[in-house]
Amino acid sequence: MDMPLVAYGHAGYPLLMFPTAAADYLEYERFYLVDAIKPFIESGQIRAYSINSVNRYSLLNKESHPAWKVEMLSRYDNYIMEEVLPLIRNECGDDARPLTTGASLGAFLAANTYFKHSDNFRGTIAMSGAYNIYNYLENYFDDNNPAMYLRNLNDDYHLPRLQQADSIAIVTGQGAFEAPDRSRDLSAILHSKGIPHVLDIWGQDVNHDWVWWRKMLPYYLGKFLER
Repeated sequence: MDMPLVAYGHAGYPLLMFPTAAADYLEYERFYLVDAIKPFIESGQIRAYSINSVNRYSLLNKESHPAWKVEMLSRYDNYIMEEVLPLIRNECGDDARPLTTGASLGAFLAANTYFKHSDNFRGTIAMSGAYNIYNYLENYFDDNNPAMYLRNLNDDYHLPRLQQADSIAIVTGQGAFEAPDRSRDLSAILHSKGIPHVLDIWGQDVNHDWVWWRKMLPYYLGKFLER
């Protein structure tokens, strides 16, 4: 299928943005998240790339067998590594290791991409996410489930790289439609593996909504770009 994307900025550190739910590559522009990070873009500190997802065909497709959902997630992962990352590196340098970010279901995609490919990405800013997708897959096994593969990660390649991470932020609120325990569960797994990260639980007035994601993303971009 056609997979359009959009880039913002002329220079700077690459940021790869994953949309929420079944939304598209322009969602972060429509909901002013791009405006929230505009100072970083205009100053040449970051170059942001926003892409489509396949959630409507995979995790959110109630008519499909779990095996097809898994197949779509695997194809999507290949698309990121074989098409999106080379495009970013063509513009930002051959050794570019983008930060990933997303909110809600986009947080899962952003975190999953980073944790599976920490040798090619620097870190992730995951906002208000869920990181165990068994319910979406009706308990079907899949290697795109961070809650599963991170818990069992004991290799000599990926784990040492993750243990040297300097840019992992798991951020959530405690207000309406938030589920902070999902972030706490992921943090516990990372802690058990010695993977450095920030777990940031915002207040009970912080809802699962754009007004807060527009505050979270620039806050952590500012911190990580200083390193």
